[in-house]
Amino acid sequence: MDAINDFLAVLSSDTCRILDLFLRLIINTVFTILIARAFYFPKARRRDFFFTYILVGFCIFMLIHLMGDAKIKTGIAMGLFAIFCIMRYRTESVPIREMTYLFLIISLAAINGLAWAADISPKHPEFAGPLMTSMGELILTDCVFVLGVWIAEANKLVKSLSSKYIKYDKIDLIKPSCRKELIEDLKARTGLDITSVSIGSIDFLKDMALIKIYYNTDEEDESAQKMPKEYA
Repeated sequence: MDAINDFLAVLSSDTCRILDLFLRLIINTVFTILIARAFYFPKARRRDFFFTYILVGFCIFMLIHLMGDAKIKTGIAMGLFAIFCIMRYRTESVPIREMTYLFLIISLAAINGLAWAADISPKHPEFAGPLMTSMGELILTDCVFVLGVWIAEANKLVKSLSSKYIKYDKIDLIKPSCRKELIEDLKARTGLDITSVSIGSIDFLKDMALIKIYYNTDEEDESAQKMPKEYA
């Protein structure tokens, strides 16, 4: 009878742990998808990174949560940050915005996986860890992450400054003394809120100059930042 009671106690404890795992996994997955789909994807439209964020969030959460009893939880989390910062997905050059979201997703998964949840069953107080965190606190922490991303993506604090290259035909306006007239002419012809310009290569045979314009915009612009080789 004692063996049966011990087996049932262990089974009940395992049920609580499994339920805790699924609750945490659901919370982590929901907030990961929310951040990736509601904030990252509408501007970037990169399905490959969206796919990466979902799987990275899932893998990091499962890895950290299931290795929590190894007493190296903090070391694992910081090691993962270091690995991804050094590796930077060497197969291609990853833009800083994508790397920031990757770091954010890893942080979210680490928090959801590392924080001890308060006992979800009053019959098993030993299940609670030394640093108890209720599901409400965990959800509130994830909501703070979402709020931070929303504030950063709202473009209310600062305006986004973008740039692009233009082949310009009015050579007489590229003089430093005509800089104001040049900007006004470019504003009228492009319809952009241009703040400054820089003059690149000048071709007097074709009466053309390569100009880089800087302008305010509410949308993120992925214009090329390198001077074309043929006009360098």
